Amino acid sequence: MTLHDVYILSPEISMVALAIIVIGVDITTRHKGMLSLISLIGLAIPITLTILLWDDIDTNGNLIGIFNSITLTTFSLYFKLLILTITFLVIMASGDLPESLRKLKAEFIGLILLSASGMMLLAGVTEFISIYLSIELSTLPLIALSAFLMTSRSSEAGIKFLVLSGISSAILLYGMLIIYGITGTTYLNEISSVIQESSILDKPFGNTSMMLGIILIIAGIGFKVSAVPFHMWVPDVYEGAPTHLIAFLSVASKSIGFAILLKILYIAFPFFENDWSTLFAIMAVASMSIGNIVAMTQTDMKRMLGYSGIAHAGYIMVGIASITSGAQHGGETSGPSSVLFYLAAYSASNLAAFFIIATISNYTKSHKIDDLAGMWHRSPLLSLVLLISLISLIGLPPTGLFIGKIFLFTAAIQSNLTWLAIAGVINSVISTYYYLKPVRVMFMSESINVEPARLRIIPTAAIVITGIIIVALGIAPQILTSFSDISGTSILPLH
Repeated sequence: MTLHDVYILSPEISMVALAIIVIGVDITTRHKGMLSLISLIGLAIPITLTILLWDDIDTNGNLIGIFNSITLTTFSLYFKLLILTITFLVIMASGDLPESLRKLKAEFIGLILLSASGMMLLAGVTEFISIYLSIELSTLPLIALSAFLMTSRSSEAGIKFLVLSGISSAILLYGMLIIYGITGTTYLNEISSVIQESSILDKPFGNTSMMLGIILIIAGIGFKVSAVPFHMWVPDVYEGAPTHLIAFLSVASKSIGFAILLKILYIAFPFFENDWSTLFAIMAVASMSIGNIVAMTQTDMKRMLGYSGIAHAGYIMVGIASITSGAQHGGETSGPSSVLFYLAAYSASNLAAFFIIATISNYTKSHKIDDLAGMWHRSPLLSLVLLISLISLIGLPPTGLFIGKIFLFTAAIQSNLTWLAIAGVINSVISTYYYLKPVRVMFMSESINVEPARLRIIPTAAIVITGIIIVALGIAPQILTSFSDISGTSILPLH
């Protein structure tokens, strides 16, 4: 490994080093309160290194290293910064861990940092073996964390996550194996060259074997982004796993899953856009509809937000279908940047909701929607930010996801997928029913316990920051669009 390779991997190396330091400090001291502070200060290093890499790309173009298995573009660095921001906020909120997890705080933070390092690596790799190893590095710590509560539901969540994650990884690996058998290479750009030089471009997905390989890859990644029909693990894992972990899993894993999906499709298989546009449109409608309809019947906030996450995977797939359809019609589409903007806005909204659920459950010892009764009187701040978060998840102004949905649905219309945009609007209206249920309980139902909730400074700061981001992206979306536009277009091939 050369110094250039070390420079390219410097954010990930610093993340792993930080995880080791956190665990080492825990072994040598009894002051658990230092762990969050050390982690938050330490995250400044990978953030700074990522920004330096962005400046280098702006000056010298894309950075390639590690035997050409990593290619850093503005697209990959956008997701590195997104993962780092999510990690920073989750560690801030981890100061409010439930009592049963406080003795394991070092392990919790360390595993979150290791998972985040795998996700950051995944954003830059462009070779199948590296992609697979990065996925495992990011997933295995999350599986361990799922069972941290050591209850029957937590153990069930960990086992289900382990088994179904293993199955999805096997499916993904088998799809990669088929593509390797056809093309003789595992590098995404070389796969594209082999396909271009072959005589299979006139057939749907090239041929039956190529179609099977691509579908298996989509299925394997579909598990990571919790899209229908690969969503079966979501409700039980969300309900049983620690809430702070689910906050991280629900947005970081989804974001990087869509990043690698876009990268594989548009670097390795840019010639089959016409074939998979309809596939993603169907998956989008199925995910939106099933997620929203089942969420309407939930009485547990975490399960409700689990099905909500399935629905939002469908909204994001509207953007992916729009990218493909726009390209095949020979026109430009705002699909790429709309997906990137939506992922950032969704991350802020979902993190705020889960952070507040985690804080409230420390007092109510429950995640039931009915136990939010009277929360407005106990903590006006938490109630207000949760209201903002739920309004954003619906897609109402003035929030980030209101702008995000406008971008997605506009991209669909630009790509002659007006029917898909209409399906998205209808599903957004349906979602209003279950998102406003907690609001009604918080503000209109009475509670026997009216004692004010005691809030901790750093976790509360994380909640306030996410609330500010939600509103800021709704009022001034140009804060992010300047970056999402540049990053989104860098993933698409020239037509």
